[in-house]
Amino acid sequence: MDNPELQCLAVGGQAVIEGVMMRGPSCLAVAVRNPKGQIVVRDQPWRSIWERLRFLRWPFLRGVVILVESLANGMRALAYSADIAAQGLPAEDGRPAPAENGSSGPSMWLVLIPTLIFALLVFKGVPHVVALGLDAWAGGRGTAGWLFHVLDGAVKLLLFIGYILLISRMKDVRRVFAYHGAEHKAIATHEAGEALTVANARRHSRFHPRCGTAFLLYVIVIGVLLYMALLPWIPPLAAAGWLHQSLLILLKIALLFPIAGLSYEVIRLAGKFGRNPVVRLLIAPGLALQRLVTREPTDDQLEVALASIATALAREEAARRAKAGEDLAVPPEREQVFADYAAFRAGLETWYPGTAPESA
Repeated sequence: MDNPELQCLAVGGQAVIEGVMMRGPSCLAVAVRNPKGQIVVRDQPWRSIWERLRFLRWPFLRGVVILVESLANGMRALAYSADIAAQGLPAEDGRPAPAENGSSGPSMWLVLIPTLIFALLVFKGVPHVVALGLDAWAGGRGTAGWLFHVLDGAVKLLLFIGYILLISRMKDVRRVFAYHGAEHKAIATHEAGEALTVANARRHSRFHPRCGTAFLLYVIVIGVLLYMALLPWIPPLAAAGWLHQSLLILLKIALLFPIAGLSYEVIRLAGKFGRNPVVRLLIAPGLALQRLVTREPTDDQLEVALASIATALAREEAARRAKAGEDLAVPPEREQVFADYAAFRAGLETWYPGTAPESA
């Protein structure tokens, strides 16, 4: 289907276990390869909170909203993909393990929230303490001097890269990284206005300027600059030195929200002006970092990523046409298992007649 509006539609994604999640402006789609080699596809409507609170669309606020919503949607998609991957695997008593499709409910947040708090404390606390020690050894001025903040950012970056290198030794993680590359290639194929075929996707780079990994790098760099400008002006927050430093760590965690907002604007500009030589120079570190978190995907992995983005685009187009008054049913949620990518393409046309993007 040749639709300029559909070709210009902004789509973001995330790799999950044996699959890819794609998010359009008003829907979520997840495609996963199950243990039988089939493609399981699920799509559903989705609305950002800024549809109800319009001021959250403002620059420097929208980045925080996207970060939180991406985290929530990503965790649900990961839980769903884990359920699909577990289907057909033997349980301890020899019976097939049932799918736990409810695992993305409240119980997920009981695990996620404490984990996030712990990760923030470690990611902010450990570099802060290490930088204080190194700064004192070098005769620096503590949080009032530039050296501390450079050391703080360097330790964060080393922790981040070290963590990636550590988990990349795991086979399952390496497969997720390959699906990450497939996600980027599928999005690039859509953004180029090309048919969603494996051959077209294969030609594109596995690196993308709007990648979330690059976003995390910008968070670190922008954080260093902001802390360097702000912290020297903050008076002692407590008489005890250890308490003062603890409160500074909590303050730096709170400042992550405006830092995320700034970082998103950088990512947005990078995606819009990615061909500009100056912008390409600025985004080069983020693209280089993607070498650690993406791998070249296989054709079957590309098929899953293309199935995910094709479903998201078809649902967006169906919703647009239904809103315009056409007699077109858009179900609240849909899930189906397809034998292969060819069967998926044929099935998508029956899901949303006349709305699927071109596949050849």
